[in-house]
Amino acid sequence: MAISEPVLASDALVQIQPRARALPRPQWIRARAPVGENFHSLKKLARGLALHTVCESAHCPNIGECWNHGTATFMLLGEICTRRCGFCAVPKGRPLAIDLDEPRRVAEAVARLGLRHAVLTSVNRDDDNLGGARIFAASIAAIRRAQPGCTVEVLIPDFKGSQQALEIVVAARPEILNHNTETVPALYRFVRPGARFQRSLELLARVKQLDAAMVTKTGLMLGLGETDAQLLDALRQLASTGCDILTLGQYLQPTLRHLPVKRYYSPEEFARLGVLARGMGFRHAESGPLVRSSYHAHEQTYLANDVTSAPPL
Repeated sequence: MAISEPVLASDALVQIQPRARALPRPQWIRARAPVGENFHSLKKLARGLALHTVCESAHCPNIGECWNHGTATFMLLGEICTRRCGFCAVPKGRPLAIDLDEPRRVAEAVARLGLRHAVLTSVNRDDDNLGGARIFAASIAAIRRAQPGCTVEVLIPDFKGSQQALEIVVAARPEILNHNTETVPALYRFVRPGARFQRSLELLARVKQLDAAMVTKTGLMLGLGETDAQLLDALRQLASTGCDILTLGQYLQPTLRHLPVKRYYSPEEFARLGVLARGMGFRHAESGPLVRSSYHAHEQTYLANDVTSAPPL
């Protein structure tokens, strides 16, 4: 069914069975194999500096394309997440102590790569949310010392709603602050246990309250069982926070232990959703089957310079 303004639909929780029979992947779900000199150079650099990338840990389908462009999303705070989200391939468990030298090494990697736009994310560290926020701030500062002129985008967790943690990151003044909501409220129990849609919504709104000029961004995965009505309602709520950039991509099951795909959206449906999102007030919507939160991030940085005067998209 093509995406359009919906009729009324039930908001009841959708029961997702992780062991359900997998849907066959459509022909438009194709990602290039990760090869090329830049890919291997970046991989060697990350290993040499004991850094993690969400590109590898989350099994991103765009790793070949992005790494060959010299673009990678560095994952702070180790590679062990304290939450057990049903969609995510990042390892879960009890993390090691926070590595206070990590910001220096991240900045060194950014400088050695000569990046003009760096993207930083992290695992959830519910054992020390303030410590996690301080690592984000320290990494932003270290990048600016090591690579002047490089813009920084952060993809932050919800910090369990900690206002102090959010203030630490906002005070470091990243050019773009991203926080993914991932799915519609009705599916949080299965997709993001430990998270709350309202908490994420409030985080995005609070960023604008702390710094009205800061560019905010969020993203959702499609195909986990959401209805059209639930999806469009979630987008309207996100737009109401003043969020500037939206990413929409197809959920792809990383392993048989993760939640199954309930529906594959066509490229035409993604295009339609992008138009609808811009009509709701998002300044930019990156919408497509293989879109992920950092996909084409370097091409969105003009929004960080002057979101009010950017040309219509």
